[in-house]
Amino acid sequence: MDVQNRDNKDVLIELRESTGMTRREFCDYFGIPYRTLQDWELGNRKMPDYLLRLMIYKINVEKLMKD
Repeated sequence: MDVQNRDNKDVLIELRESTGMTRREFCDYFGIPYRTLQDWELGNRKMPDYLLRLMIYKINVEKLMKD
């Protein structure tokens, strides 16, 4: 997933949708408060870059483990 030159909120939404998870499921999976995720996706708050990279890494590793 290319994250350069893209808003974190757009990458986050794409990541969540690629997993097929709802916001609630995504929050439970990563241990994030629902309101925080909602604020990140709506652009009300900026998500830390490092956290987005860690989420992408975790999802990618789990996909590789399943294959």
